[in-house]
Amino acid sequence: MQTYLAHYRSPAASDTRATGVFEFESDARINTKANQHDARLRMLELYGKDAVSWTIERIERKKATTDTQDGQLALDFRPPKKQRKRAKTKEWW
Repeated sequence: MQTYLAHYRSPAASDTRATGVFEFESDARINTKANQHDARLRMLELYGKDAVSWTIERIERKKATTDTQDGQLALDFRPPKKQRKRAKTKEWW
């Protein structure tokens, strides 16, 4: 199973405004009806009846991050990149 991230939003006229991201697993390919259905079911499991009117804006694959360990970013000891020089332009006046 592939892990996906779904971004959701509540309607503008709702009592409790909500936006956010949740994680779910699905066997279906990204942005297919089956994948969106799995995301919808997971959203309803997590947030209950409040999430009935919410919409899922987009779904993306969860990237495997090797940069973080226990929520901390790894230090980068590489030398800084050289600054690119800008091309000189002709004066037009």
